[in-house]
Amino acid sequence: MLRRNSFRLPRHPASVGLARRRVRDHLADWGHGPDDPALADAVLLVSELATNVVRHGPLLEREFEVAVTALADGSCLIEVSDEGRHKPRPRAVGDLDESGRGLHIVEHIATAWGVWSRGSHGMTVWALVTTGGT
Repeated sequence: MLRRNSFRLPRHPASVGLARRRVRDHLADWGHGPDDPALADAVLLVSELATNVVRHGPLLEREFEVAVTALADGSCLIEVSDEGRHKPRPRAVGDLDESGRGLHIVEHIATAWGVWSRGSHGMTVWALVTTGGT
């Protein structure tokens, strides 16, 4: 069975925690238990992707969208959409850098991830978490 929920949040740092809670709650409602690695990974991924939107998204954009889809095999698809036009890429970071590791975490945790263009409406960064892990 496929289940999907999407919601919009203000582009504000407090929204990152709210995105984590809402994704966790939706996945728990759909049968993912608190010890389910897919749930923990999905929550971490939404946190990283939402943080990227809040920190690097278009300055005039007021909201962004988060979607979580639970697939029949227990996998989870996380999507975070904004009006941005610059495709995010992992960047080189040094040992003393305090930021810049988000997409490296996404690459490590997700089974697959990428960016979908939404044409003149920006882009969606997505990440897939499978129940078997990466």
